[in-house]
Amino acid sequence: MSDSVHERWLRGIAFNPAAPSDVLVRLLDPAAGDAGLLMCEGRDLPDAVVDAALRHPSGVIRRALARNRYVDPARLAPLASDRSGIVRAWLASGPRHYPRRVRPLPDDILVTLLMAQDGGEDGRLTAKEIIGELDSSRQIPLSFFRSIARHEHPELRTVATWRWQSLTPAQRAALLDDPDPGVREAAQDRNWALDPERVEARLPSFGSRNGFVFGTCALSPALVEQCFADGTVLPMARNPHTPVYALARLARHPDAEVRASVAARPDVGPDLVAELRLDPVEYVRTCARLHPFPRTWAEYRAIDQVIGHGPDCTCPIGEPFTESNVDPAVGPSPDWFASCAVSEEAVLRRVAASWPGLSAELAETLAQDDDEEVRIRLACRHPLAPPHLLVDVFVTRPAHRPDLLDLPAFPRTGRAHLIDHPDPEVRALAAADPALPDPPVEDPDASVRQAAATNPSLSPEALEPLLADPHTAEGAASNPALPVPRMHALLDHCLNGTATVPTAVRRCETTPTQRSQAWHLRRADRSRWRAR
Repeated sequence: MSDSVHERWLRGIAFNPAAPSDVLVRLLDPAAGDAGLLMCEGRDLPDAVVDAALRHPSGVIRRALARNRYVDPARLAPLASDRSGIVRAWLASGPRHYPRRVRPLPDDILVTLLMAQDGGEDGRLTAKEIIGELDSSRQIPLSFFRSIARHEHPELRTVATWRWQSLTPAQRAALLDDPDPGVREAAQDRNWALDPERVEARLPSFGSRNGFVFGTCALSPALVEQCFADGTVLPMARNPHTPVYALARLARHPDAEVRASVAARPDVGPDLVAELRLDPVEYVRTCARLHPFPRTWAEYRAIDQVIGHGPDCTCPIGEPFTESNVDPAVGPSPDWFASCAVSEEAVLRRVAASWPGLSAELAETLAQDDDEEVRIRLACRHPLAPPHLLVDVFVTRPAHRPDLLDLPAFPRTGRAHLIDHPDPEVRALAAADPALPDPPVEDPDASVRQAAATNPSLSPEALEPLLADPHTAEGAASNPALPVPRMHALLDHCLNGTATVPTAVRRCETTPTQRSQAWHLRRADRSRWRAR
């Protein structure tokens, strides 16, 4: 039996939803190769397996666990003070491959990482470098910065200044007057962006990054004129600190994108809004009519995250919209999202569909919306999206398939009707449906055969020849119908070179294309496991 088949058995068992803890713990053996690492990083794990991985002498195992986004993050707390700085850094940097959704870390883990005095015994990283990984990981919610603004430790009050414009005015004032000189200095340094004179003084130091300043900072009259002279007006048109007197000039700018940005702003007066609603460009007119005057910056941000993105948008999904980044005390209310859900404007219904707090009744209504983007956003972002909608979007929009398979609500059944679909990836989805009476283990496409091998309707006897075929071995090993004693027997053979192996051995070699298909299928299989 070839090593490649052994590797497939190991990977399949690692993601078998019926594998008990004693089976999974065996995969932490170095002889299991990358199967144990993939398991520690890529699936939910029983407590006993998490405990074994946390205590494992190999930092490689602990590093893999540090990037797990399926285990309760509270269980990963010991890794925040792991003796290895590399392990801490992997926990701080978050899941690999930049998933659309990043789960925030619990406050106690954040505090441990931020308060660390060293970078671990291995000396490979400094505490500052690990904190840098954490700061860019999207794992720190804005609520954490607000909660530590009055923390007893000055080091944490200093951290609160990192998201200066997300703090309330009262919190900013308190930090500027903090009893600790280090906190005051940090607050004063962060406050420069709200002082037009300091912004003007610091502008030359930003060089080619002046667009950041023009788009986010308070602008002096001289900087406003410089924007117009340099032609860098688009950032200024979106800047919440742009002076009102500049908006009329921006609203009549020859660039339609600039006019549209002004039209969407919440601080544009009714006369200018009325003018922009008559703009010759439809996109500008749409931005101007999306919301009745007056509007809030929180509502503007919610609309801005939706408008113009298209049905295949896979932008990162941030925290649910409850508060404004500019004015934290005021955010879009549930009533505002509900009014968007029944709006005649499709863009506003897309906004409502993107908010996970929308009521079940309105979610059901939007699931039947005539606008495809409304239905797609609901499927990808709302926890109560109907199962049939999740499957429909999977079939029609390949760009969203990986994210849909990661959703806990993605249905395990109800997919058998797709078994004759021309797209192999869709047939593979159907092939794993437990309600399918005859899984297509002989499908012409290897990925479909692999998915069919995971179908729990197969008997243990039917799995034996599939375990022997390199094209289906991994799927068969991940099949929950595989008896636990058989799992142990396969592990005995792979790890110790003992026990029996399937008798119907077929010597099949895989092509690079087939290996690529198998890689994508393994990802789908793991996601299907997580959906169970």
